[in-house]
Amino acid sequence: MSGTHNNSQRPVAWRYSGDQMKRWRTKADVSREQLASAANYSPDTIESMERGVRRPTPRVLEVADELCGAEGMLSAAKEFLDRERYSPRAQDFMEREKEATSIWWYDVSLVPGLLQTKAYARSLIDNRIPPLDEETVEERVAGRMERQAILTERKPPVGLSFVLYEAVLRAPQVDAEQLRHLLEAGRLRNVVLQVLPFERAVPAALMGPMLLLETRDHERFAFMEGQFASELSADPGLSAVSPSGLA
Repeated sequence: MSGTHNNSQRPVAWRYSGDQMKRWRTKADVSREQLASAANYSPDTIESMERGVRRPTPRVLEVADELCGAEGMLSAAKEFLDRERYSPRAQDFMEREKEATSIWWYDVSLVPGLLQTKAYARSLIDNRIPPLDEETVEERVAGRMERQAILTERKPPVGLSFVLYEAVLRAPQVDAEQLRHLLEAGRLRNVVLQVLPFERAVPAALMGPMLLLETRDHERFAFMEGQFASELSADPGLSAVSPSGLA
């Protein structure tokens, strides 16, 4: 199995709801600036919602519904626009992670998501342009914390092996709390945590992270993620390494 997600892909519900909002706004002769002012958003944010690049928020849908006289047709979309706990690029991997019996994870720049503190996770998730709305940030932080149940709550336990390049531990976001969290995780019976020192790194180790996963059915997958695309593959001949957005 393999699948590649382009970074521009967004849920169909976002695109459809945004398009409907634009159609109702145009029909009611309401400008984008008027809607933005009434909903307390910038016109650029409204535009990105209408294009489906950002999730139309409940507040925008309610304001647009009233302003455009949609009689509930727009606000009804709220229940179909649940915030995504994971980025679209990582959805396939998350399904496989739920079935994993073992995971091998190497990271060159970030603490793996399964080993992050809440503060560290928030600093990564909230660090993007354009910024995510606060509700989406909270949902994704919560989703990342829930994934960490794999460390202690699976029966039988999942075998987890992590190798971190030394630069990961020296990043400014890695505070004393995060270091203590890593030490605690490393004491678990099913977790192996190792550090690749600067002086032992070879050029190939600096190209980026990689993640290998095995399921209960003995299927093996590799997951790689870059700035513009990601891939989950069961092809043993696949060899690529790129930055990890699962962190």
